[in-house]
Amino acid sequence: MKYFHEQIEAKWQEYWAKNQTFAASNNSEKPKYYVLDMFPYPSGAGLHVGHPLGYIASDIVARYKRHKGFNVLHPQGYDSFGLPAEQYAIQTGQHPEKTTRENIARYREQLDKIGFSFDWSREVRTSNPDYYKWTQWIFIQLFNSWYNNDTDKAEDISTLISIFSKEGNAKVNAVCDDNIISFSADEWNAFSSDEQQKILLQYRLTYLAETEVNWCPALGTVLANDEIVNGVSERGGHPVIRKKMTQWSMRISAYAERLLQGLDTIDWTESLKESQRNWIGKSVGAHVEFRIQNSEFRIPVFTTRPDTIFGVTFMTLAPEHELVSEITTPEQKAAVDAYIEATAKRSERERMADVKTISGVFTGAYAEHPFTKEPIPVWIGDYVLAGYGTGAVMAVPCGDERDYAFANFFKGQNGMPEIKNIFNQDISEAAFAEKSGFELVNSDFLNGLDYKVGTKKVIEELEKIGQGKGKTNYRLRDAVFSRQRYWGEPFPVYYVNGLPQMIDVKHLPIVLPEVEKYLPTEDGQPPLGNSSKWAWNTVTNEVDFNENIDNVTVFPLELNTMPGWAGSSWYWMRYMDAHNENEFASADALKYWENVDLYIGGSEHATGHLLYSRFWNKFLKDRGYVPTEEPFKKLINQGMILGMSAFVYQSIHENKNAPIIYLSEGLLHKDNIESDWYTKKDELFLKHGLTKEDAGKVTFRAIHVDISTLKNENEVDVDKLKSWRDEFSSGHFFYENDGKFKVSREVEKMSKSKYNVVNPDDICNDYGADTLRLYEMFLGPLEQAKPWNTAGITGVYGFLKKLWRLYFDDNGLIVTNDEPTAEMYKSLHKTIKKVTEDIENFSFNTSVSQFMICVNELSQLKCNHRKILEPLAIVVSPYAPHIAEELWSQLGHEGSISTVAFPIFEEKYLVESEKEYPVSFNGKMRFTIKLPLDLTKDQIQEIVMADERTVAQLAGNTPKNIIIVPGKIINIVG
Repeated sequence: MKYFHEQIEAKWQEYWAKNQTFAASNNSEKPKYYVLDMFPYPSGAGLHVGHPLGYIASDIVARYKRHKGFNVLHPQGYDSFGLPAEQYAIQTGQHPEKTTRENIARYREQLDKIGFSFDWSREVRTSNPDYYKWTQWIFIQLFNSWYNNDTDKAEDISTLISIFSKEGNAKVNAVCDDNIISFSADEWNAFSSDEQQKILLQYRLTYLAETEVNWCPALGTVLANDEIVNGVSERGGHPVIRKKMTQWSMRISAYAERLLQGLDTIDWTESLKESQRNWIGKSVGAHVEFRIQNSEFRIPVFTTRPDTIFGVTFMTLAPEHELVSEITTPEQKAAVDAYIEATAKRSERERMADVKTISGVFTGAYAEHPFTKEPIPVWIGDYVLAGYGTGAVMAVPCGDERDYAFANFFKGQNGMPEIKNIFNQDISEAAFAEKSGFELVNSDFLNGLDYKVGTKKVIEELEKIGQGKGKTNYRLRDAVFSRQRYWGEPFPVYYVNGLPQMIDVKHLPIVLPEVEKYLPTEDGQPPLGNSSKWAWNTVTNEVDFNENIDNVTVFPLELNTMPGWAGSSWYWMRYMDAHNENEFASADALKYWENVDLYIGGSEHATGHLLYSRFWNKFLKDRGYVPTEEPFKKLINQGMILGMSAFVYQSIHENKNAPIIYLSEGLLHKDNIESDWYTKKDELFLKHGLTKEDAGKVTFRAIHVDISTLKNENEVDVDKLKSWRDEFSSGHFFYENDGKFKVSREVEKMSKSKYNVVNPDDICNDYGADTLRLYEMFLGPLEQAKPWNTAGITGVYGFLKKLWRLYFDDNGLIVTNDEPTAEMYKSLHKTIKKVTEDIENFSFNTSVSQFMICVNELSQLKCNHRKILEPLAIVVSPYAPHIAEELWSQLGHEGSISTVAFPIFEEKYLVESEKEYPVSFNGKMRFTIKLPLDLTKDQIQEIVMADERTVAQLAGNTPKNIIIVPGKIINIVG
């Protein structure tokens, strides 16, 4: 009976689907275990073999936990809103919903083929109205909340309104906008409704504000920082500029400290935690205000070293700072405007990363030193960011390397004084500050104080004169939440007198309308502006036609949509109760599942999705909707499976009439005068009307070719290559002397653009899903990057066939009920022990090695014993579930193997009862003898001396000494 993977895998995949084998219960006496994969975006390219790596690991854990008696929730769904589908819609005219649905069908087909134990009954799609109804609901809850610093949590906005109406806002300690006006209860109660709403917007956790954003003109939308790479859009590589727009924002900054502290409570890698700590960027220092001479304006600055305030030599504002236009003098306006325009073309990330370029312009204005009253020139420079801190720095060139470089570059220009460099670049800035902070002061009240005491003193003095106070600052900025796209969640918002109003939750979802075009409107409005029916009727509580807008009962709806991270910031909760029509998840479901026990995904989401998810989870905890602070207890970042790219060498020539030539890889690196290339190249160029001199000018470049055109590891099938792309069909190919055309290979990221993608469907068809699963784990530790090499997969396939032969011969099942030998038990229990430890420690690659060792040992022992082979099938099951199910069934069991108890390791089977001693004569080993380990020295000596081999070695001589170390050695000295 042979191993036919195609039949076995199709059979059990159908069985699992029909019987909903992996459906989790929300009401179980079993302990719960929630294992989750990061939300996949269903692209048109489908999966390549790199994508399932984390899914296989999580599936092994999920299956193992079921064997260990847990009620396992292992769901899957799709992050199905997003820019790629919209861009494809713009190019082809196809509705994003159609292409997304087709892409999901393709993903589902591929995922099912690999045999994952997903609970598909809980599948969610962020682009489905029944899902984004609850994303809209969460947005409304954020809008209707404020952050109370006194209670350190979010509260309903009604509690803030109550305080305002009774006490005003003088004593309110909230996270809110800067420059909040102070008002009494009487003043609040006298304000109009519109005035009150405008004030409340300054406190709400989601709010409208004019914000500096990353604007991508080519894509017609705002991009998040993590959607920009090297100053261009990650999608399409388009230029990105900084631009001010009125946008919805989320006040994630309110949670900065809790996001920091929460990292100490979760089991994440230290590198991932450090990424978030750096992104949040906590700094303790002072808020200082510098008056602008001859005006009412003040420049607020945050500094971690207020004790250096007497070293301030100039000030630098971000080019986008709101005061720039107010304080710039007429003489400097043209230069300032030109600089601002140029800076807008550089992304924030580019400006932050650029530590070498120095640029700036003098505004013509001067600030006044808070204590000395001396004039301080005010410049703008793009090394200062509007969104970080206050968008302004007090420059202390003698204590900061970048300030010094800026001052030194512009010395003598427009108010920039000559700076003496006392900054020691051989030590860190922090070390310099600690050593020389006392030297930077020049005041009676600071003389003789170190920088820590001096810092406190400066803050006290600033508070006395009303120009500063102590402050803790965070780099983390509020998250822009608007996108000028079509394919995203609509906001549940309409506008009355320009002020946002929330649609009542009972009328959700507000469904995305149909539009003819997915581009912005001709007047620059977002794509939803193309809809003729996008207004809110407050009488019928329905979406109405735009022509009916009267701003009395029918009002305009928000034209922006939510960003891609909106739906992915809470999806793990929806899995807990995916079909609940009345709430995003029931209290009982949330209480039972609590949060995710194991989350596996890519490290590239450290400062995007993972931060936003923690923020939303904490907010929902504050408002009493969820029971836990943190969404993901343990998180593992899987490494990347890399592709083996293939390159051919194509000719480059300045003459456009030159022939296109392709050289075999070996001809590029050696001068083989016998090859066709060296004997015929001149002739070829002459045929094209060129000269021998032209032939000598040809150079070559490496270009990617599809690995599907290869015959084997390093040889290309030229006929396939010519039919693959037109540019190769008319080329001239020069081969090696052995008649082969060879390529060079290089390990790179697996990508469709590099033509090095391996389709998992092909592996499943040729070798089976169990082989794919085992091989991906066998490649190396889960967290590490590793190259794919299809050549190695045959060994894993051979292992599965060898496993099969333990149970079957050509005539069928050969399993017996005979009692196994001690060696058989030992091999099995070594494997149980190793695999249990490996799964608990997420070291899956070494389990595969142990399986191979075990099967080899059992094969040598000719083991076909049920007491060994039944538990072995269970141990293999998490890794290779299809073959395990079939073995279990063939052994006579009903139902699935998936919940059968995992075998327990028993130490007794690994305890050695015998020892094979090496017996040496004068230090040279002559033979071995197996003896029980519980013998005494005298007993060992008696047995060894009576052995005929010892008698032969001694040849009648009496030994001088007999050295015996029980359990180790026997040495007879003649």
